[in-house]
Amino acid sequence: MKKLLLTVAAGTVLVMSSAFAKTEATPAAASVSAVCKDGTSYSGKSMRGACHGHGGVDKAATAKMKEEPKAAPSAATGAAPSTAAPAAAKAPAMGGGAGQVWVNNTSKVYHCQGDRFYGKTKNGAYMSEAEAKAKGFRPDHGKACK
Repeated sequence: MKKLLLTVAAGTVLVMSSAFAKTEATPAAASVSAVCKDGTSYSGKSMRGACHGHGGVDKAATAKMKEEPKAAPSAATGAAPSTAAPAAAKAPAMGGGAGQVWVNNTSKVYHCQGDRFYGKTKNGAYMSEAEAKAKGFRPDHGKACK
């Protein structure tokens, strides 16, 4: 009787260990990526809450972004490094780029890079700080950009 119980217990342990081994070997959940309406990119586990505070998901730009990687594998491996550099140069820098401020057209205030409202207000645009001052915008809380 003891041998029978030990055999059943050992069999159960083997079955359970193989079941746990299968669950550990499964790959992580696939991530999704999108482009927000203000030009910033998003990547995460799901589209829920994507681009919150950035005007929502830009569906046309996201579709275009998903089509670009499909075209890249067809290129020859020697040509891939040379085609990657121009693509990076054409894409606008995330957040408007160096020396750019986010101008809120409604409040006539501009926000510097790193500010919590930089690129997040609904009615705004990127421009240089000098251009913003020339057009009559004032710095947020009276603090000019560093």
